[in-house]
Amino acid sequence: MKTQKMSICLWFDTQAEDAARFYISIFRNSSISGLSRYGKEGFEFHRMPEGTAMVVNFRINDLDIMALNGGPMFKFSEAISIVVNCDTQEDIDYLWEELTEGGEENQCGWLKDRYGVSWQIVPSILSKLMSDPARSQRVMKAFLQMKKFNIEKLLQA
Repeated sequence: MKTQKMSICLWFDTQAEDAARFYISIFRNSSISGLSRYGKEGFEFHRMPEGTAMVVNFRINDLDIMALNGGPMFKFSEAISIVVNCDTQEDIDYLWEELTEGGEENQCGWLKDRYGVSWQIVPSILSKLMSDPARSQRVMKAFLQMKKFNIEKLLQA
């Protein structure tokens, strides 16, 4: 059986290269795997200055992402987010601090980074806690009070 490889494409106005470099500076096991630039050809369609990054392919935590500089036509929204499952509070704290710099915090582990991309920074244990009928409502009540998740408070609920 053939396995389909999937990846995410993020449409930026002109910040694709900056965003990719920002993300790989934060996540371990990450790298840029490809970069193509706009040339003179097609300027009448793309309107990008020659040398501007067109597509940046990068990988973070075994997730392939393509960042495309496509112009201002589309904006990010919370309808799509990147979920990062974290095993420790230290990982949550680190990613939260790095990704919210220049961005904004939201409820229940959601944040928007400086480029407008939405992320969910979630403790790995949350799905187990939420699948326990005896605890799930208490856990939900606890995390609805949080922006950044606190594993200890979830375990106490």
